[in-house]
Amino acid sequence: MLIKHGINSGFGAIYTLASSPVLRRQQFLIRSLGDYSDQNTNTHQKRMQGIKFTSGASLEADAENVLRAITPTLDPNRHKGQAGKIAVIGGCREYTGAPYFAAISALKIGADLSHVFCTKDAASVIKSYSPELIVHPVLEESYGVRDDEKRVISGKILAEVAKWMERFDCLVVGPGLGRDPFLLDCVSKIIKLARQSNVPIVIDGDGLFLVTNSLDLISGYPLAVLTPNVNEYKHLVQKVLSCEVNDEEAHEQLLSLAKRIGGVTILRKGKSDFISDGETVKSVSIYGSPRRCGGQGDILSGSVAVFLSWARHAIRDGDSSFSSKNPATLGCIAGSALMRKAASLAFENKKRSTLTTDIIEYLGRSLEDICPVR
Repeated sequence: MLIKHGINSGFGAIYTLASSPVLRRQQFLIRSLGDYSDQNTNTHQKRMQGIKFTSGASLEADAENVLRAITPTLDPNRHKGQAGKIAVIGGCREYTGAPYFAAISALKIGADLSHVFCTKDAASVIKSYSPELIVHPVLEESYGVRDDEKRVISGKILAEVAKWMERFDCLVVGPGLGRDPFLLDCVSKIIKLARQSNVPIVIDGDGLFLVTNSLDLISGYPLAVLTPNVNEYKHLVQKVLSCEVNDEEAHEQLLSLAKRIGGVTILRKGKSDFISDGETVKSVSIYGSPRRCGGQGDILSGSVAVFLSWARHAIRDGDSSFSSKNPATLGCIAGSALMRKAASLAFENKKRSTLTTDIIEYLGRSLEDICPVR
């Protein structure tokens, strides 16, 4: 008898013969979900305002209901900023598109304000892309700083970011950041400041390079989200678990990785996106686009930042339905699903010529299809 094993390794679902090793792996997954351990394995369900998380072989999140549950209504009594204030830390001489994509995606989804903290060389370019973004040209790279100035300039950069930190609902660290040593050292201090201020952090791109080599920056911080692609995930697994990626036990390995880093949430990007906070594993397999143009990960990081902040505010506002849920996990599910839907719509219209800017233009429509404005 064939059963669907449900381990989506990025190459589709794997079908395998029912055997004791298979059953043992399924039982391990069920135990790892905690809340479901005492329920019938064929009918595991838990609802949170219609949100359905299934365990067992599938683990597919009910992403559309997550989106409906955490997306706030458009209330005329609200004021500017209440729908989210997002800051992107990134942008240097070589890379100006990535921070723009992340920041503008946050606005297109529904955040009220979107900031970019970048180097002086990148600022004018990013400003020219859109007048909607608030651009802070405060970061510095090594080539423009003498050794005897680094301590003073680093302090000034941190002080400038600190003035704004308490206003932000979430940081996105890494798009277009580059790997300049002085710049990365300054960003390390910004991450520490965000933790002290209890501000959520979504880490992507070169931000992942930074934290993979300095895990203490995010270890044990439940409001941190890592969004690795296949190569970034490989480096994380090698660094943290001291082994290679095992696609045959993808769920278990992701669970172990998130747990070992101290309960951060990891969104492993692939054909199916896998999400774990060290306690549960969810998957989002909504069809996206076969077009792999650069910049889609930046859209995702900006999207996750908005939805994470919305979920967190819903919990803070006393919605008891969310009390046992992790806003980082909810944000990842919602961001992944919306990005995939927008990519699918863009590809339907543009086919091979689909670009990241095309996908961004479908974010609003995709959210409206799921959560229509009333």
